[in-house]
Order: sequence, then C-alpha cells, then structure tokens
Amino acid sequence: MTETPADITRPDIQEPRAERYNPHAFEHAWQEKWEHDGLYRFDPEAPGEKHYAMTMFPYPSGNLHIGHWYANVAPDAHARWMRMRGHNVLFPMGFDAFGLPAENAAIKNNINPAAWTYSNIAHMTGQFQRMGTMIDWSRRFATCDPEYYRWNQWFFIQFYKRGLAYKRESLVNWDPVDQTVLANEQVIDGRGDRSGALIERRLMSQWHFKITDYADELLDFTHTDMPERVRVMQTNWIGKSVGAEVTFDTPAGPETVFTTRPDTLMGATFLVLAPEHVRVAALTTDEQRAEVEAYVVAAGRRTDVERQQDSGEKTGVFTGAFATHPITGHQLPIWVADYVLATYGTGSIMAVPAHDERDFAFARRFGLDIREVIRPEGGEPMAGDAEAPYSGEGLIVNSGDFDGLAGGKASIAGIVAALEERGVAKAKTTYRLRDWLVSRQRYWGTPIPIVYCQKCGPVPVPEDQLPVELPADVEFLPTGQSPLVLNRAWVETTCPECGGPAERDTDTMDTFVDSSWYMYRYLSPHDDQHPFDPAQARLLPVDLYTGGIEHAILHLLYSRFWTKVMRDLGLTTQHEPFAHLRNQGIILGEDNEKMSKSRGNVVDPDDLVREYGVDTVRTYLMFIAPWELGGPWDPQGINGPVKWLGRVWALYFDEKASGPQENVSETDLRYAVHSALKKVGGDFARMSFNTIVAALMELTNTLVKAKRSPVFGTPVWDEALHIFNLMLAPLVPHIAEQIWTERGGVGSVHVQPWPQVDEAAATRDTVTIGVQVSGKVRGEVSISKTAPQDEALAAARAVPEVARYLEGKAVVKEIYVPGRIINIVTSK
Repeated sequence: MTETPADITRPDIQEPRAERYNPHAFEHAWQEKWEHDGLYRFDPEAPGEKHYAMTMFPYPSGNLHIGHWYANVAPDAHARWMRMRGHNVLFPMGFDAFGLPAENAAIKNNINPAAWTYSNIAHMTGQFQRMGTMIDWSRRFATCDPEYYRWNQWFFIQFYKRGLAYKRESLVNWDPVDQTVLANEQVIDGRGDRSGALIERRLMSQWHFKITDYADELLDFTHTDMPERVRVMQTNWIGKSVGAEVTFDTPAGPETVFTTRPDTLMGATFLVLAPEHVRVAALTTDEQRAEVEAYVVAAGRRTDVERQQDSGEKTGVFTGAFATHPITGHQLPIWVADYVLATYGTGSIMAVPAHDERDFAFARRFGLDIREVIRPEGGEPMAGDAEAPYSGEGLIVNSGDFDGLAGGKASIAGIVAALEERGVAKAKTTYRLRDWLVSRQRYWGTPIPIVYCQKCGPVPVPEDQLPVELPADVEFLPTGQSPLVLNRAWVETTCPECGGPAERDTDTMDTFVDSSWYMYRYLSPHDDQHPFDPAQARLLPVDLYTGGIEHAILHLLYSRFWTKVMRDLGLTTQHEPFAHLRNQGIILGEDNEKMSKSRGNVVDPDDLVREYGVDTVRTYLMFIAPWELGGPWDPQGINGPVKWLGRVWALYFDEKASGPQENVSETDLRYAVHSALKKVGGDFARMSFNTIVAALMELTNTLVKAKRSPVFGTPVWDEALHIFNLMLAPLVPHIAEQIWTERGGVGSVHVQPWPQVDEAAATRDTVTIGVQVSGKVRGEVSISKTAPQDEALAAARAVPEVARYLEGKAVVKEIYVPGRIINIVTSK
C-alpha cells in the first residue's frame, strides 16, 4: 500500500515502488495535508516579488462543470510555476453570489435564497479543492455576505456624492412576468431568458452610474495588456465618433442628426428615427399611425444588441412626414426603423444610401432615392443598378460648392466649418456608450442605500449605519415581484436628516457592481474599516487575470471604470485593475456544440476524477487544445494522459525498464532534459499549456530509453529524474508530490525552486541535416556545426540510403549550406 501523505514525516524508502500507478491512493490525502499545513496560504510579508493571479469567480449554481476546470487548472499551473520561480503568489477564489437564479430557486423550492446560495458555495468549494489547486481559501468570500455588500453601498454613496450616481427615467427591458428589468444579455429573441415572456420597453426611473465621464480614458489601454480582440470589442462598445450635428426642419420642429460623414450631406435622401424617438408620434400622419404604432411595439421587443447585430432584411415604416434638407430645400421622407438606436447620437440619422451599407440596404428594400456624392478618383459614376454602396474616400461630386474637394477625413473639418457658418451644423463628438443602469427590481442583490423623505427628498444612508441588510423574513409570491416592496417593516424607516418618516429604495444593484471591485477585497476580505486594507495596496494591480472572452464588454469594462473612480477617490494609485488579461477558450461537447443538459453532451468532472484521478483530468484539459482556443471533448483522448502518467510512475518506481538496450549517452540525456526545461519555461511564460504537456511527454520517451542504457543509475540519471520531478509539479501536483516524498525530498515539491537551465547542456554542437540527391531527400546526417564542407559531404555520401542513390551515377555538383542542407546532383 502507498503511504498516505498525512502519515509521511520523513520517508525512508528502501526499495523503489513497483506497484501500478493509483492516483486514488494519495491524491485526496495530499489535498488534506496541503490545506492542514497552510501550504498555499498567502503571506504578504513573505520574501519574493509579488505575483497576484486571479481567475474569474463563479456563480454558485451548485456544481462545477468541466468549463470551470478548464478555466482554472491551467492558470493554477501557471501560478504554481511562478511560485517555484521565487514569486510570492496570491491566488484567491470567491463566489459571485447575488442574482436572479437564487431568487427563482427560492420561489420554486420554497427556500430562502441565502440558504440555497450558501449550501451551493459549500459544495462547490469542496469541488474546487478536489481540483488540487493552490487557491488560498482563507480569503474566500461571497458577494452576498453583508460584510462584502456593505462596501457596495459605501461605494454607491461615494459615487452619489461625486455626482457619478444619479436617478433618471430611461428605457429598460421589462419582463412582465418576473416583474423586473432585464439586462440586454438576458433577452433572447425578444423574450426573457427565464420566464419566456415577451419583454416590454418601458420608461422607468432608474439609478445610473456615470461611466460616460470616463469614456475617453476607457479607450486608453496603455496601462493594461489585454488581447487585441478585447480591446477592439471595448473600443467598439464605447463607440467614439467624431463628426457633426446637422439640423433639418420637420413638421414637429427642428430635428438634429449626428453624422461622422458631413462631407456626404448632399447625398442624404431620407431621415430615419429610432422607434423610441420622442418625435415619432408627433411626426406620424393619421394615415400611417396604425402601421407606425404596431412597428414601434414590435421593435420594443428587441434589444439594442439584437438590432445592431441583425444582418437580415431591413425593416421600417414611413411616418408620412417629410424633412427639409438644410442646403437644397428638398423634401426628404422621414422613416422609423429599428436599425437606428435611441441611445446613439440623437436617435435619428440622415440616410446616405450611396455611401452606407445599412442605408443602402434600406433604400433598396423600400425603393428610396440613392444619390452619389463621393466617387473614387478616376472612377466611373455610380450605376443605377449598383449592388453595393461606396464607403471609402475620394472626390466630392454632385454637392454644389463642395464639388472637387477630397472626401473623407481630409475635408471634414473644412466642411463642418462651412456648415457652421451657414448655421445648419456644428462639430460634435459622441459615444455609443451609455451610462450604466444599475437598478434592479429584485430581492437577492445589494439594497440601494437611499431613503426617500417627503421633506428632504432622496437621502443617503449614513455610512455608520451600513450595511443596509436584506431582511430574512420575506415572502416570495408567484408574481415574481420583489419581496422588498411588500415588506413594510423593512421599507418604512426614518429620515437620517430630519428624523421624519421615510421609505427605503426597494431596488437592488446590478450584480455587475459586485464583480467590479472584488479583486481588491481579496487583499483583506474581513476588513471592517475599509473596502480593502490600504497597506496591502502594494499588491495591486492583479498581475494576471484570466477568464472568458464573453465578459469583455460588461464585467471587464465596468471593473476598469470602477478602478478609475477609486483612483479619483484616493483609494488607489492604479489606473487599471489588472496588468495582464488572458482569455481561455471553451470546451465543447463531443458533438462540437456548447455543452448543455438539454443536448445531453455535458461532461461531469467529478465522474472523471472518480475514474481517472485529478492529475489525469488536469493533464487532459491542458493538452486537449491551445488553452486560448478550446475545442470539443474527445472521450478517447483522455487515454493518452492516463498512459503517460502511468509511464511516469513506472519511470520512478519500476526497478528497470523493459525492452531492448538503448545507447543514450550522458551528453544526450542532459541535452534532452535541459532543452525540454528551456522549452517548458518559455511555454509557461506564453501560457502555451498543450505544448508544455507535449514536451514533457517527449522527454518521458527519452527517459524511458535512458533507463535501458548505460546512463541509468549515474549522477546524470539522478539529475534528470530530479529536474523532471520539478517540471511535473505545476501541472500534476499530486503525483509530483508523491514522487518527491518517496525519493526522500525534504518538505514539499511545491516550495522548491524551479531548476536552472544549463545552456551549454541544452545546446548541441552537432546538427542533423537532410541530404538530397538531385533535389530529393534521401536521408539525413548528424555532423558538427563547424564541420568543413569536405567532411560534411563525405559524411553525407556515407549514409547508406544516400549511397544507394549515388551508386553507378556521376556526381556533377555538390551543394552544402552549413546547418541547413546538403544536395548532391547526379547526371541523368
């Protein structure tokens, strides 16, 4: 029997183990010992350069799926490697615990959301620990802990005092069944993702955070290293546009539109208003009213995201009204269409179909005029049957005084100035980014710390009265309405300013508030004086933050905004919450589809651990595909890691390797070990985990051969096994720890220094070159890198495969490119 780690103090192994690799004999015991010894507990005063590593925390749904494992085991291996390189590594984990699923579970199961949530957290923490990660669980918290959300409320009040939190009416996605506002990502095909009800677009008084004040700064990525794809997505979401506002006269009054191409003003042939535009009703004629009203209702069931991503046929309806072109005086029809958003620009556009793809598609669909005003230099006039607009730069045509000017950026400033002189336009910079709507009509969230007094108006709750805790004695009615509205004992309070009667705000905060600053709370998760201990601020920013690309817009953008506000509040000197961000891919089902219970393609990591062990599952998840790409689950593929770890075990604990004798020299073995060590270190730095596993598998092959050679048992052999053991430790921590202990290692393998590459050993003085005969490769030869040409050619001719093709033929030419190729050309 293998000794359990809890029994191991100072092993005295007399004979190598000859038993078959059995991870279940020691993996769980090692996990218990690591936790008992506090092996991974972070000490901020410990020596070494700090390295703060984080993976995005999960929602406590009840079970970790294979995607959680994929997201966590590779960053864990990287954190372990950083620790072995001498860094003082903080690697924490918590739970993003507020949200609608807990409320739905409470209604369905007649249980308090807190009980459901904390039960799931306990279960999932155990699942996390079975991953064998180096997470410091002493810093765990859940965002539904009152000691955490107290600081959400404290931040809200600081935002409010600085004018960054305000309340106003805005259009929201309203679920009439769940009786709550839904974020755009919770609306699928116009329906609530949980209730399935058709959503409504409503004007409601809601709290907002003024993220738009930081729009320009959020476009600056100089203080953070993020993947290009994330930068592009955030840049597009913020949507900074420089152009002009142009005013058109309409029957309902002047209508101002925003355009980034004022050089195309003379090509405007119609106006388009967003369905939510305040002038739609006033501009609609009686003949068109029924059609317009029906269209507005239908458009209200689609989110802004869906409307922007729609690549199908354009839809819209004519209002019956016309606008007057400010230069030509032409009458332009005014349409309503959902490809125009009320939240961008002024909620209306001048349509220039000859030079804009969406306007072109709309004009083609409804037979509207298309007028060319930009022409490529040397190009022909746009044909009437053109299949696409021209959106590039060129020369301005058909535009009166502007004819002959260069279109595009070169002329925009001058054209805007000319239009400003005529009083029809003015320069303008606008953003697609809207202020962050944070109000939610739910129970399971952070209560908004505002009370309403008839005398004093809205008043922040004093900071010494925080947190405003959620009441536990609530009743969930089947309407889905928040219990806070009905809990009069909680709602009714006194005004902090005048002492008169007041009522609490019954909305709770968007759960993205919880995740916007949680990386700071890990520094001092139980601090009751500060959101985080200022003395620990030197650990900021997060050095490596990992998680899915799906969070590129909301969570990552909001957390960047939050850090910049904290900086302006004097809480930190950092401009960004994380120095480096890396995204993992997604593990798909065997059918190459996203895993889901309904498809029946879900892989349960607990089942895999019971069958194969933790280290095998870790290995396969790092080997299955490039970590940043992901790929489909192959149930047969895990057999490779199973066999590999069995060979690793046998390498150390079988007395001798079976098979024919091999001729591996000490130089060959040291080259294999140190060249692999060099590659593995470089791949860890690049987070290329699948190539790390491949390199270790290849080195295993060499070590097996070396075990059947005269090098076996020499000091070089012992050095090879020692270095290989250390290289295994970040990826497969349990088997590495067991090997280390049974070989007489002192302490834990996970506190050993990463081995140093012997550059001389990792560099061969020989090179293998392909040998061609008349341009076709017939063999290869290993020669010294400095071999002269005569020696290299003689060695090439001596290769049996080459000699066979030279026999009986005259050599007319010999070519030798040192280190690259030998070509011997023969006569025909």
